[in-house]
Amino acid sequence: MADGVPDTETAILDAALAEVLAHGIRRTTASDIARRCGIARQTLYRYWPDAQAVFAALVTRELVAALPAQAGESGDLGELVALLVETADRVRRLPLVDRLRDTDPELFARYILDRLGTSQRAIHAETARRIEAGQRAGYVRAGEPRQLAAMVLLVAQSAVQSAPLVAEWLPERAWRAELAHALRGYLAPALGEQ
Repeated sequence: MADGVPDTETAILDAALAEVLAHGIRRTTASDIARRCGIARQTLYRYWPDAQAVFAALVTRELVAALPAQAGESGDLGELVALLVETADRVRRLPLVDRLRDTDPELFARYILDRLGTSQRAIHAETARRIEAGQRAGYVRAGEPRQLAAMVLLVAQSAVQSAPLVAEWLPERAWRAELAHALRGYLAPALGEQ
């Protein structure tokens, strides 16, 4: 057991990831996942009611894993922005995100645009916590932290989602730099506010 997650659950999600990367979500069934995992389909159903529930858990696991592990508090706005950009870049480079974007754009849109999922809620909560700490330290502008975090999530999510569309103008290094400028400008205190 790793981090409190049963080995079978982890193995099922690993098998689901391998199947989705190989075939896309639409062409992956519960039977495919169970076969790749080396378990009976009924065993999979002890953990999730259907393949869609497995996919939702997989997306959550992969996105939450992109959050910074054990990152301490940011000392200034530059450190906070760097952490936000690094997190967005990790999500942008996830093989699962690429595969969903390429082979299952409708499902990608549903997971990213049409529903506020567990992973987005976790990212939002962590961002709000860091923004509130930055406000207390005086390097983040005033405002309701959850609202500021929601806008940061929208900006970063849009940048991640549309990165391939504008890659001609914003290659990876420029993408990171421009996202940092956008987030820094949004979060910086006004001149008289510091």
